[in-house]
Amino acid sequence: MYQEIAQLLMYGITDKNEILYQMGEIFARFEKGEYEKMELVRDINAQVKRILKVATDYGFDDNLWHNYLTFYLMMNENPFSITCEKVGASEGSVNTLVENDFRIFKALFDYDFSVIENALGISCFSQISNYKAIVKKELMYNKNVSEKVRALSKKLEEASDEKEFFQVITGFYKDYGVGMFGMNKAFRIEENPAGGINFKAINNMDAVTLDDLVGYEIQKKKLVDNTQAFVSGRKANNALLFGDSGTGKSTSIKAIVNQFYDDGLRMIEIYKHQFQYLSAVIAEIKNRNYKFIIYMDDLSFEEFEIEYKYLKAVIEGGVETRPDNILIYATSNRRHLIKESWRDRNDVDTANDKHHSDTVEEKLSLVNRFGVTISFSKPSQKEFFEIVIELARREGITMSDEELRAEANKWELSHGGLSGRTARQYINYLHGKESV
Repeated sequence: MYQEIAQLLMYGITDKNEILYQMGEIFARFEKGEYEKMELVRDINAQVKRILKVATDYGFDDNLWHNYLTFYLMMNENPFSITCEKVGASEGSVNTLVENDFRIFKALFDYDFSVIENALGISCFSQISNYKAIVKKELMYNKNVSEKVRALSKKLEEASDEKEFFQVITGFYKDYGVGMFGMNKAFRIEENPAGGINFKAINNMDAVTLDDLVGYEIQKKKLVDNTQAFVSGRKANNALLFGDSGTGKSTSIKAIVNQFYDDGLRMIEIYKHQFQYLSAVIAEIKNRNYKFIIYMDDLSFEEFEIEYKYLKAVIEGGVETRPDNILIYATSNRRHLIKESWRDRNDVDTANDKHHSDTVEEKLSLVNRFGVTISFSKPSQKEFFEIVIELARREGITMSDEELRAEANKWELSHGGLSGRTARQYINYLHGKESV
């Protein structure tokens, strides 16, 4: 095994802590006979435990060794896999090199672990080759990745040779992409202590749909139309969803990502204190074969905050043109995003600002950079009751409409007022009572 792993070129291992690298080192000692038995068993168990941890994190099942190898291939971003993501496999000399790598992976898929198990008196490889996971309903893992790994693993198991292996893998890259952007819907960014940023996948994004948001049909249509144009490669605008809290602004954007994920839409959530990294984020994603929404939730600025200047330059006005595969979607409780004072509206008092009108214009110019602005206002009491009744019927609650209205009215008076969020919290409360 170790000689084959060492021959990998395009898919060669640069991280010595990688499981596959460590497995190669273990088998090198075994095949050369340069080992102490219990020490080798201990090292094998350590790597098998790591495979089990990956399986638990992603909900793998059946042959965990195959699942791990498949996951490695799916996540390996190299010049070949990224090119396949963009345009698919094409003729070229690189194909011969890659086919040799896939010949090695085919051999790893078919590797006979019985020799080392018999020699060391262990059975761990047999156990993980036919593994039945006990997955509790509440266990949280990235189901999207799990399903793709398990499906691709089955196809690779059935591949007859490296050429068929090649066709299966390159087809997957073209259909779904490679690496974390191919496997996940949404991401956050983290500052790297050594400098720069890292992307962190959001494994368990809320599976909400636009139908879950009762009402607001005009608002939802505007958002869908803009996003549909974006993922179809047509011109689209940055969008600002503003209005009262609890009315479904954030829910709408999460639902949009769920709806258009299969069309290549991804979301990167970024916080206000991270705006200085916006240019770095764009540089990382501008050449990928996906459409990205950079999402900013609850966006607003106090008078003393200047982070909005980074945002203005990125949206429109900087030297570098914003790439066609990136849009900015933001939500805010403020229509104009930046806090205004009565002094801003006082055209007479200019004691502290000789160019008062310019200052006001700068504050208002940020919102003007969003080509689509969508207002989400609080529902009327009648609309609130309609939302409550609709949610109750969807959840199987059998109270009469009159009872629901009466109790919902009491609830909203002490729980945040009229909003879709309050309606959902009331329905959750009713469910809690039923389960007591």
